[in-house]
Amino acid sequence: MKILITGGCGFVGSNIACFLKKNLKKAKIFSLDNLIRKGSSENKSRLNRFGIKNFKIDITNFGKINKLKKFDLIIDCCAEPAIEVSKKDPDKVFNTNLIGTYNILKKCIKDKSNLIFLSSSRVYSIEELRSLSNTLNLRKKISRVKLIDEKFNTTGPSSLYGFTKLASEKLIMEFFYQTNLKYIINRFGVIAGPWQFGKQDQGFVPLWIAKHFLKKKLKYIGFGGHGNQVRDVIHIDDVCEITLKQIKNLKKINNDIFNIGGGSKSVVSLKKLTELCQKITGNKIPIGSNSITSIFDIPIYVSNNKKIKKTYNWHPKRNIENIVKDIYIWLYNNKKIWKYFK
Repeated sequence: MKILITGGCGFVGSNIACFLKKNLKKAKIFSLDNLIRKGSSENKSRLNRFGIKNFKIDITNFGKINKLKKFDLIIDCCAEPAIEVSKKDPDKVFNTNLIGTYNILKKCIKDKSNLIFLSSSRVYSIEELRSLSNTLNLRKKISRVKLIDEKFNTTGPSSLYGFTKLASEKLIMEFFYQTNLKYIINRFGVIAGPWQFGKQDQGFVPLWIAKHFLKKKLKYIGFGGHGNQVRDVIHIDDVCEITLKQIKNLKKINNDIFNIGGGSKSVVSLKKLTELCQKITGNKIPIGSNSITSIFDIPIYVSNNKKIKKTYNWHPKRNIENIVKDIYIWLYNNKKIWKYFK
């Protein structure tokens, strides 16, 4: 089996590539990445150590993509995932996330390749997600929080990023309609782990840990500036394991959409994350406050894993404490990456 991973030198793509190389012995793994994102050169070095070739191609360049060899499976991890970029550079978000998917789908149809597409929990309606909670009840127990499943409302604004992911899902269904090709769409929540070079609006977990580790400043932003926003976080290793399980079962289970998150054991607020970071690093840092809330931000999101668990007999193994510990160890052992968090 020949597998191409787009965005293969990004955080998710590189981890999946290395994991599959170790666990699918007969598979040949390839990466496609233009290497412009922060830290992509570090992840390319990891791919090199595993003997994984990267094609330095921008996903918007169909001419070059079309000339690549045939692949049995494409795992599309390529995206501009930062929500706030939707306001600053809408062309970049649209072209990378939607035109990029369009190009990959043309390649799939031409070569008869199956597809696993990494979508996002941000396809859901911002207004409806906000209606579930507010800053006064963000502290309530997880047992009382509505878990978001695949049937939650996707109409209404969800950010340009969310739109491009939802539109890409629809494109996949249209392209694969009445073919024998198989696809899986995974709507992931917050993914975190080693080799993620996080920033304020994307990859906040490693950013939070690194700022504590390096004794730099942070700031709670939005919803009163108290740090009460809540997310469930899934470890990248759990993402890799469910991806492998999906590949092995693609002939039996396909053409479906799954919500995948860290589950109730991995729910954390920014305030709680601060406590975990202080505990593991032994450092307390100044944390400012900005009460102004972005129009794209949501106060709480927790994935409902019921469908993915029932379908694959799978559940995430790692909790938020495991995630924080593994990122801390990665930071501690790799001084050369500290520059990406300063």
